[in-house]
Amino acid sequence: MNKFLGYIFSPIFYLFFFLSLVIFQPIQWVFYRLFGYKAHKTSVDILNFFLTYCDIFLGSSITFINDHDLPLDRPIIFVANHQSMYDIPGLIWFLRKYHVKFISKIELTKGIPSISFNLKYGGGANIDRKDSKQAISEIIKLGRRMKDNTWSTMIFPEGTRAKDGNMKSFQVGGIATLLKIVPNALIVPVAIENSWKLVQYGAYPLSFGERLKWTVLNPIEPEARNPEVVVLEAENAIRAKLNQN
Repeated sequence: MNKFLGYIFSPIFYLFFFLSLVIFQPIQWVFYRLFGYKAHKTSVDILNFFLTYCDIFLGSSITFINDHDLPLDRPIIFVANHQSMYDIPGLIWFLRKYHVKFISKIELTKGIPSISFNLKYGGGANIDRKDSKQAISEIIKLGRRMKDNTWSTMIFPEGTRAKDGNMKSFQVGGIATLLKIVPNALIVPVAIENSWKLVQYGAYPLSFGERLKWTVLNPIEPEARNPEVVVLEAENAIRAKLNQN
């Protein structure tokens, strides 16, 4: 039934999702060019509110749980599993007060309304996966911006999306590089559930009636520990939440 209803409601979802991207492209441009970072970030936050709640056109429920009083006066490295592109709007919206930046493929900085503009000017790291020196350099620059502005970063250490929801092993590289630049950053795991089900039939139809959920788990203090140990702890915490031990 969720596939059948997906055929009916996916066009409505895509219409409103695409309209949000198109409408906020000039809004972002104006806010960034005329009013600077804070105004631009506000426009991005509002955009991602609309992108997140476009999911209601697919009959999806949206749940975000954060029972932790995370600090605003130190950088945070959020570490999450990655299931689909629909993970991201909710992370940006619900974690907006932490100024979360992303490490993205450089190819995404062109051709996508609103998204490309934000990736280009929002303060994240846009890396060329074929050029390791460029990638490391961009992550180092991001770490410096985190340190200077008390920003946070969201990392998907699997390196790719888990299309069937089953987590892949976490890679350490990006987190280890950031911790060298921002050793006082707090590590915060985030478990994402069921967004892979939206695209289980492909781009069309999207699945109807899924229960999307983001859960912020117990923060981890790096305390000068080996990054491999810290990342494994974060991975195990997410696996436990998803019952994938």
